[in-house]
Parts: sequence; C-alpha cells; structure tokens
Amino acid sequence: MELSAFHWPRQVCNVAVSRRVLLIGVCVALCSLCSWAARAQVLMKQEEALRLTFSNGEVVERQTLFLTETQVAEIKKMARSKVESQLVIYYRARSAEKVVGYAFFETTIVRTKPATLMAVINPDSTVRFVELLSFYEPQDYLPAPRWLALFRNRALTDNLWPKRDIHSITGATLSVQAITFAVRRMLATYMVAVSRGMKKK
Repeated sequence: MELSAFHWPRQVCNVAVSRRVLLIGVCVALCSLCSWAARAQVLMKQEEALRLTFSNGEVVERQTLFLTETQVAEIKKMARSKVESQLVIYYRARSAEKVVGYAFFETTIVRTKPATLMAVINPDSTVRFVELLSFYEPQDYLPAPRWLALFRNRALTDNLWPKRDIHSITGATLSVQAITFAVRRMLATYMVAVSRGMKKK
C-alpha cells in the first residue's frame, strides 16, 4: 500500500503530460486544417483575376447596369435560368484602339455553399475563358481546369448545356449545372444589356 501511494503522483504527472501533448497535437491539426480550408475556398481574388486577364496595358473600367424588367425577362429566356438581381457590375477592357473584352462575375450556390466565377467575354459574344475564384463546397466537387476549358470560344447556343458541349463530371453534377447556368446568364446579360446597347449607339 505504501509503494502504491509512493508511485501515485508520478502516474498523475504522466497522465497530465499525455493530455497536454494530445491537446497541443489537436490544436496544431485544427490550425493546419483551417489554413488548408481557407486556401481551398478562395482560389483567386477578383483584382488579381482582372490583372492577369488584361495584362497588355488595357484600361479596365468598372461598369454598372440596372436591368429593366423587359431585359430580365429576355435574359431569363435566353439563359433558361432565373436572374437573381437586376443590378449588374462588370468590367470593360480597352486597348488604345478598341474594346478587347469584358469580365463578368457571379456568385452562385452549388449544393448548399457558394462559388464565385469570372467569365471573360469577347466582343463577338463568345466566351474567352471561365475561371473559378472561390469554391466553398468540398474539394471533391471542384471542377478541374480542363473541364472549365470546355467553355472557351463557346457562344450561347442550345449546345452550351450539361451533357452536350459541357461534359458531365462524375459525382459533381450540381457543380456542372451551377457553373454552366451561371455562364449562360452572364453571356445572355452581355448580349441583351451591353452588346445590343452598343449597336444602337
């Protein structure tokens, strides 16, 4: 009994040290996980995306539109998708001679969490490219760059649709739908509210 009483404090210390080490390990793991999650969610900032897209000395101008009810109805019909807001902010890039492109941004819900993407549109109403700027769903649902490349040089036609020109991704059907519909909305918005207005001038 005396021997047991003698060893008891050392056992308490060992347990306390083990718990402390375990707690430190958990904290380090949580910090690493949070850091990884933050990197995974925000892929690129809007300012950086614009700078990389228009890097040949173009002047980039922020533009604001407020869609009329008629425009909203037409965009909805062309995109086959609901228009969430009548306020549209986009960016126009000019070289010394002409407008060289437009950048539209949209945040859309994929499954239950948002993703933000940029569609760069050529003056001829085709997509130059699409870039994901943030993605808050699990990484299993994040489309690869080669899938985003399917949008390049596409116009707003019936073939710009999941399982047509835009291929499916196994296990990420909602990502395919959300991104495709967002691109269709941005193309339709450009065609109805920007391109058509320029032709009238």
